[in-house]
Amino acid sequence: MSDGTPFAVEAEALDWIIRQRDPAFDDWEGFTEWLELSPGHSAIYNRMAAIDAEPGDLPEPVEEISVARQPVLASRRTWLGGAMAAALVGIIGFTLLDSGATHIETAAGEQRSVALADGSRIEINGGSVIELDEDRPRFARIESGEAMFHVVHREGDPFLVEAGKARLVDMGTAFNVIRRRDGLTVAVSEGLVLYNPQRENIRLDAGFGIEASDAGGPPRVQAIDVFSVGSWRKGQLVYNGTSIAQVAEDLGRTAGLTINVSPDVASLPFRGALLISDDRQRVIDDLTALAGIRAEKQDEGWLLTR
Repeated sequence: MSDGTPFAVEAEALDWIIRQRDPAFDDWEGFTEWLELSPGHSAIYNRMAAIDAEPGDLPEPVEEISVARQPVLASRRTWLGGAMAAALVGIIGFTLLDSGATHIETAAGEQRSVALADGSRIEINGGSVIELDEDRPRFARIESGEAMFHVVHREGDPFLVEAGKARLVDMGTAFNVIRRRDGLTVAVSEGLVLYNPQRENIRLDAGFGIEASDAGGPPRVQAIDVFSVGSWRKGQLVYNGTSIAQVAEDLGRTAGLTINVSPDVASLPFRGALLISDDRQRVIDDLTALAGIRAEKQDEGWLLTR
């Protein structure tokens, strides 16, 4: 245990970062306990991870935008937030539909923050499609991709998020939603979210998440690390048993990487933390080292194999 000085905590944070690069690292419980010792540990760890990811080249902050009534189409150089610095040119499109809905789309590898009229905020990851409704300010639909919601509490006026056939009702909290090709993942870091209140009516408190498949079957509720919720905003992807196929999908959305996965590794569980930077090969090398698999360079992207 450290003596509590910033220097000592920084040394401990750097030690965790180095240890997590070892494919044999499995002390995620100890890491979580260290983060929970002090609120400052998480901030120092993220800062040290940012320096480790790209020394001397920290990213610009993610630009915040407000949804406007008139149609807007913007194209600009975009930067990944937190610990990553993207070298991609991305496009975020706003299209006003006849119904008064606003259609927001981000390119792979970019991030945007949208401020809503009620004071709530949505941070949108790359490769995502979100729909808002001017006539329903406490509503959002995530058609695909990932978003972190920061919802302002209003008594008797819950915030509704639709994702596929699922409905998430929130009274004021922070939670992350991933609408995948074949299902949905929700993780709550603050407050309370109700999953499908008119059907399963599953309560998700802070520190819990849910995975639901479009193929059917009961959704799976599990305890999660609140510090890892929405970690993509800080340039990290943290996993504890997620399939390699989902990790590849996340890297495509967050870092703009093109990754194909062979069937023999697609379902393998992955545990570890990936630091995202504009050094794409380094990200792939970290993934394969931690997972014990190989990556073959292709004309465009990589193929993950045993």
